[in-house]
Amino acid sequence: MTVLLLEDEYPAAERLQRLLLQAAPEARVAAVLDSVAGAVAWLTDNPAPDLIISDIQLADGLSLDVFDQLIVRSPVIFATAYDAYALRAFKANSIDYLLKPIKLAELQTALAKLREWHTAPAPARQLESLRDSLPRAERQYKTRFLVRSGEQLLPLPAAAVAWFQSRHEVTTLVATDGRRFVVDYTLEQLESLLEPGQFFRLNRQFIAHLQAVQRLHPHFNGKLKLDLTPPPSEEVLISKEKAGAFKQWLES
Repeated sequence: MTVLLLEDEYPAAERLQRLLLQAAPEARVAAVLDSVAGAVAWLTDNPAPDLIISDIQLADGLSLDVFDQLIVRSPVIFATAYDAYALRAFKANSIDYLLKPIKLAELQTALAKLREWHTAPAPARQLESLRDSLPRAERQYKTRFLVRSGEQLLPLPAAAVAWFQSRHEVTTLVATDGRRFVVDYTLEQLESLLEPGQFFRLNRQFIAHLQAVQRLHPHFNGKLKLDLTPPPSEEVLISKEKAGAFKQWLES
């Protein structure tokens, strides 16, 4: 079984490959791609894989854009941290969805559904129905956060957010004026809630607003070191695999 992975987070892709080999030892990962453009090019030049496992948000847009540009006949399992509305749509129209962090038992269940794929409606019709179920033109991103300050709750515009940091399973919102607030979201949840043109997932610990990025410095092994404002108490690094997508995001 050949499998194409669409995932722009290197640690998530590594973990998914390990789980896939446990759940389906016969599986062979044909490629791991982090962008819509890369997926379109690969699917154009190679035979259709037996399965595609795809995150929703890739480095340069939504993975659904791949299926807008090509007729893809491979079954698809979505691995996502999307909101509840989208999850309901994916569950109704795709083989399955896997909510991050992916669990081995859930992947095994999804692969069991794959074995029944040939008796289900044609993949192309399934994907068309999936796209229609999620009206992306009407997608509303989060514009403000309700944060706690002492005994008060304050509405904070998303534009006033400099960056988010996750440490020890606690997510902190840092405002442009330096104020800090604990918020009840994981970074995975925030990825689907924030406007991708304004916010970028830098690594496993940070999501930053465009205006918070001050300077980029070349680092070891092709990594980038970032200067953010307000400055965090630790180094902020972007992996070599993600550096190109980050530079493209800054320029777009």
